[in-house]
Amino acid sequence: MLINLLCIALIGFIIWWFWLYKPSNETKVDASTSIVVKDGVYSPARINISANTPTEITFLRQDKSGCSATVLLPDLDISQDLALDKPTTVALPALEKGEYPFHCQMQMYKGVLIVE
Repeated sequence: MLINLLCIALIGFIIWWFWLYKPSNETKVDASTSIVVKDGVYSPARINISANTPTEITFLRQDKSGCSATVLLPDLDISQDLALDKPTTVALPALEKGEYPFHCQMQMYKGVLIVE
């Protein structure tokens, strides 16, 4: 009985972590901001950028997981490989107001660009 309860709790945790969890930290991007890829998350995961202005975002991958090796911005048709322990800059075009999700190829690491 105890094992069944532990398994149910584990399944609940997995569902929460991969599908329901939404990181709350949000930051305004400038030239010195970098998104750290570590421990299964992008930090910060919610990025505010200005509308109608080309922007560069720097990712610093510190996670050795294969899933963390690529960042995808599907709405912008951007796919960028991230070097381990080296900054990688992603150039973004001028964007209209809205939200643009970004994630790894398996959608385990998730974030969103908030264009205002």
